[in-house]
Amino acid sequence: MHNPVDSAHRTTAAYYDGKVRQYGATPQGVDWACALTQQLRFVQLLKVCEGAAGPTLLNDVGCGWGALRRFLGWRRILHRFDYLGVDIAAGMIAEAHAQFPREKRRFLLGSCPPRVADYSVASGIFNVRLDVATDNWDAFVAHTLGEMRATSRRGFAFNLMVRRQSTREPAQLYLPDPQRWASFCERELGGRVEWVSAYGLQEETLLVRY
Repeated sequence: MHNPVDSAHRTTAAYYDGKVRQYGATPQGVDWACALTQQLRFVQLLKVCEGAAGPTLLNDVGCGWGALRRFLGWRRILHRFDYLGVDIAAGMIAEAHAQFPREKRRFLLGSCPPRVADYSVASGIFNVRLDVATDNWDAFVAHTLGEMRATSRRGFAFNLMVRRQSTREPAQLYLPDPQRWASFCERELGGRVEWVSAYGLQEETLLVRY
């Protein structure tokens, strides 16, 4: 029986395995334009953790080669977090292990973290659907958000690309109405949603707390 979530995982893993083979531990290795805008996105996602006291357990869903882990170190705030990254692309996890050889246990192959953390973040994992049918991608998004809810005690954050009114966007991008997924997080997952907008990127960040 066809499982749309498994199909989305296979397609996405193959795509990002190819990216990291081609570009390595760079923003382009996770199909992103440059380091500065990647870091700007991380700043928005980490707002979900603001005000957290003491060491905070943080799950990074779709961690890639560990760019967020590097960012936390660069900002000298890694000590505030007990970080764990998971990714469905074996090549990404292999590269993360190469980048952080003393921290291999921080990076695991899979779609769902094996622990319940205080917070989870997902950077850009929903934005490129490739040739996956939109209905199947919707199922993947709903499934992933449900897993993030189940493995996060206090909240989670993710971003979604938004459509530009004057531009025809590539068909492989996923450009939903963010309000749809905000309502899903409130209605189905019991969260309180805060929107972060207008930070210079073609996306919205949704902070979900409960």
